[in-house]
Amino acid sequence: MYTVKEVAALLQLTEHTVRYYTDKGLVPRLKRDHRNNRQFNQASVNWLLCHLRHCGMPIENIKTYISLCLEGDATAEERYKIMRKQQAAALAQLAEAKQRAAYIEGKANHYFNLIHDMNSDAHRKGDQ
Repeated sequence: MYTVKEVAALLQLTEHTVRYYTDKGLVPRLKRDHRNNRQFNQASVNWLLCHLRHCGMPIENIKTYISLCLEGDATAEERYKIMRKQQAAALAQLAEAKQRAAYIEGKANHYFNLIHDMNSDAHRKGDQ
């Protein structure tokens, strides 16, 4: 079993974030000890790792997805649709990020050339 502090360290999240996710009901079958402290088993850690960190899914969608998972295989088609929708969103974000990266690359090249031209001009003036 893991504590909130250990899970936060494992997943590189803040303890506050881990508590927030559990308070929102995003960790199924979370256990608590006799002092009401959250106790995470490996399955709980895997849920957090996969569904929160890697999917980038909004919290409400994660709650829906978790509920469907707990219902079993009868909800596989709905879960498939959720994952495909999330995949489409991720691909759209990737396309936007590529456009931003290309723009930044163009700007960086512009400044590189500008600096290179200024240095060449200064060098030529020094040769005279």
